[in-house]
Amino acid sequence: MKTFIKNFIADETGASAAEYALIIAVVGVGIGAAALYLGANVEAAIEGAGKDVHECNDGTYTGTGGASNDIVC
Repeated sequence: MKTFIKNFIADETGASAAEYALIIAVVGVGIGAAALYLGANVEAAIEGAGKDVHECNDGTYTGTGGASNDIVC
């Protein structure tokens, strides 16, 4: 019985799987954070361009929507 317990405690065959799972979890969190950051920036850019188009159509363009100020309406 002592030999079994010593072998069981010294057995590290599952350690690699646990390490890989931890690496995958960290990479997954990083990808999620990058997606949220990128999504917010894309949303802001699209909203700015939409505001510029709307103002250009209304004739009230101020150039503050986020797109280039070189727009000719």
